[in-house]
Amino acid sequence: MGIHYNEKLKKLPPYLFIEIDRKKKEAIERGSDIISLGVGDPDMPTPEHIIKSMQEAVAKPANHQYPFGAGLLSYRKAVADWYKKRFNVDLNPDEVCALIGSKEGIGHIHLGFINPGDVVLIPEPGYPVYNTGTIFTDGVPYFMPLLEKNGFLPDLDVIPKDVVKKAKLIFINYPNNPTAAVAPKEFYIKLIEFAEKNNIIVAADAAYSEIYYDENDKPSSFLEFPGAKEVGVEFHSLSKTYNMTGWRIGWVCGNKDIIAGIAKVKDNYDSGVFQAVQEAAVTALSSSQKCVEDARKIYKERRDALVDGLRKLGWEVSLPKASFYVWAKVPKGYTSSQVISKLLDEAAIVCTPGNGMGKSGDGYVRFALTVGVSRIKEVIGRISKIKW
Repeated sequence: MGIHYNEKLKKLPPYLFIEIDRKKKEAIERGSDIISLGVGDPDMPTPEHIIKSMQEAVAKPANHQYPFGAGLLSYRKAVADWYKKRFNVDLNPDEVCALIGSKEGIGHIHLGFINPGDVVLIPEPGYPVYNTGTIFTDGVPYFMPLLEKNGFLPDLDVIPKDVVKKAKLIFINYPNNPTAAVAPKEFYIKLIEFAEKNNIIVAADAAYSEIYYDENDKPSSFLEFPGAKEVGVEFHSLSKTYNMTGWRIGWVCGNKDIIAGIAKVKDNYDSGVFQAVQEAAVTALSSSQKCVEDARKIYKERRDALVDGLRKLGWEVSLPKASFYVWAKVPKGYTSSQVISKLLDEAAIVCTPGNGMGKSGDGYVRFALTVGVSRIKEVIGRISKIKW
């Protein structure tokens, strides 16, 4: 019997990290000692107090049934309290919806608000799911280049008027994956004016807000700025902050009507987030944040080791203020794809090609700071032996 895939699946680009993982496995089978700086998956364990909370929550029979709905009230209150402490943003529980990781919500928001032919404004290079959700809903992607000359911010002024007129949704992501850029307050103010004027929903992806390297550079929340809650929502996650990528727990917060739309989609697609995970997330958000501070110190040591090492080898690298990524220009005369192949074949190093996350990323590679300093120093040693 012939199997015919949906046409939308055929339109999808290969999911970048699946391709990288395939190449990595092939190299391991050849006996290579791979050092992977590819996928942004924290290597540090989930803090012990969160694990203990989960163990206790799993034993409760009440948590063994369908969770349903927008999430436990205790979880949504914990998110609201965390936002007040961290960003001085006031949220009510009905302005928060639990997600099975922020990726799920980012993919589902399109189903609530995008009709065939509607334009979605997408930063590129960027997280592939912004575009995936657009394809699945027959939306039209319009890619906004993130260029170094613009501080890796989208230039809202150059988007054609006919595109703006059809646009219903705009994604932004700061601290940014993959460029590690942080958006200034002026950008958020301009974005809110742009969205209000053109009746466009803002979907802010803030998954990396807690990975920063200097108290003076603490990233802002989109929701901190006047008018934000009237035009948009913010997606967040416990994945990167608390090393909980496999737990699949996040949230979306902000405009309650947009939240209601996402919640309605979820009611018809899934049965909510396992309540035991939500209870553990309450512990993570409401307990001491020393574990997050400790993780930041570790990432800072790794960042400094990688950036200093690459610079000594002649690579052009800016020092990231946030996220656990380093966005590096490739050696002259090479494309992103050529460099990752050379690094894998000649040095058993895995990283992400910039052009795999959007054509504006060509000429860059992304390194994830997800191995220890000793392995990072080994990365530098291996790269130093490559003839460019």
